[in-house]
Amino acid sequence: MDLAGDHGVRRRRMNRALLVGIDHYENFNDLSGCVNDAEAMLPLLERNEDASRNIDCKVLSAASTTAGRVDRAMLDQNIDKLLGPGADFALLYFAGHGDAAHNDVTLVTTDGTSTAPGIRFTEVLEKIQRSKVAEVVVVLDCCYSGGAGNVPAIGGGAVLRPGVSILAASRPDQLSAELDGRGAFSQHLEGALAGGAADVLGQVTVAGLYAYVSESFDAWNQRPTFKANIERLHVLRQCRAAVGLDMLRELPKWFPTPHYEFPLDPTYEPDAGPDHVHLEHEGVFAGLQICRAAKLVEPVGFEHMYFAAMNSGVCRLTPLGRHYRHMAAEGNL
Repeated sequence: MDLAGDHGVRRRRMNRALLVGIDHYENFNDLSGCVNDAEAMLPLLERNEDASRNIDCKVLSAASTTAGRVDRAMLDQNIDKLLGPGADFALLYFAGHGDAAHNDVTLVTTDGTSTAPGIRFTEVLEKIQRSKVAEVVVVLDCCYSGGAGNVPAIGGGAVLRPGVSILAASRPDQLSAELDGRGAFSQHLEGALAGGAADVLGQVTVAGLYAYVSESFDAWNQRPTFKANIERLHVLRQCRAAVGLDMLRELPKWFPTPHYEFPLDPTYEPDAGPDHVHLEHEGVFAGLQICRAAKLVEPVGFEHMYFAAMNSGVCRLTPLGRHYRHMAAEGNL
């Protein structure tokens, strides 16, 4: 998460997140879970799993404002600050009412009316288009949120400029459900950020979030949508890695070729008895077992690694294991 600055000085990436939750409305039905959703995102985005600093977050809700409301002007000003100079990465999370508009969605504010419900996402997109922040992620948990990003950007350019991604709770024609005082989408999003969407290295990206939440809804429910124009995936949160980097770098040593079958024997299994003690082999086997649990290695012809070792069988890399072996061999880990 650190980048080298001038004269070799290390600086922390400047990451910002604006977490908006609006439950109370003057001209629309009140909601019950949006503030809860925004507050649930705060600790997950503010800190990585090891408690290291991650994103500097601000919650915008009725409780966080002196006026006890989130009106249009207030939301507009805070989005401007989010996208202002000085940040490398910005995340906008919005939980509240969404109002359907032609090829668009409006983020409804407390003071919204039927004729002027709030801020159209087209306006947000124009701000993003002008922003100098290199990477911007937008997460919307509101009705009709899939309409975000459907309209051409200002000046007739691309819908999303490079570095921008949008994760929405539903299609443009769908409502987004609340269950037990929480948004259904945001509940799954919380589980994804807590580690459910982490890859082998423990990294949670917006693409990982989409894969996780998309699987959480069936064909009869709201369908999350994902739109992006990105060259690389920003790590939104770092969780505990399933396999450490040092161990992943051992894969080319253990498997000299991608399809190499690693020979095992009882000396690799610690429980084989005193006649088969080999501490070096046992250490390697412990690493292979960890890789097996992360679906990087599999025994051939046996259900468990234990039986492969006791019967002098072999193990091999899975397709995912071959991927990480390649990364290690190329020096990319």
